Amino acid sequence: MLLQPVCTPLARAALAAITLSLLQASASATAAAITAPDNLQLAPAQTLALEAHAVGVQIYTCDTAKTEGAAPAWTLKAPDAILSDASGAKVATHYAGPTWEAPDGSKVVGKVKASAMPSPDTIPWLLLDVKSTAGTGIFSQITAVQRVATEGGKAPQDGCTAASMGREVRVPYQAVYRFYTTK
Repeated sequence: MLLQPVCTPLARAALAAITLSLLQASASATAAAITAPDNLQLAPAQTLALEAHAVGVQIYTCDTAKTEGAAPAWTLKAPDAILSDASGAKVATHYAGPTWEAPDGSKVVGKVKASAMPSPDTIPWLLLDVKSTAGTGIFSQITAVQRVATEGGKAPQDGCTAASMGREVRVPYQAVYRFYTTK
């Protein structure tokens, strides 16, 4: 006879709390390696819960310019990335919103609060406020997100013309995402 495990909401919440504690311990050990600029710093009440490395693409579409009479321009459609922890285990998928979704089903949606351009050759570093969370997993208590140590992902400089309207390009990028909770 095969027994099926029972996972009650209370058990899921307890597992999420344990997982978050383990991730916080791991994240705090690597957080000091990358220093964010002053405008991307968090309030002292914030504590690092998870630091993950993202590998994926920034998806751009050739679209009409936002300013009347201006030439068409590449516009960010969405990111598409996989986030992994220090051991290489997948901890999240990153997609439009911007949204991060964990394998446990929890999600966090952010809104850009501040940005910095440490390099003109890559997408900016960001500080994001949390617009919403969903689920009872590792992202359920996240209150802020940082994107730092970016590589690549920048929109093409050319190739977007009236003849190529609607064209989509996928530009590879990497970044470190830091997820914070309130103490």
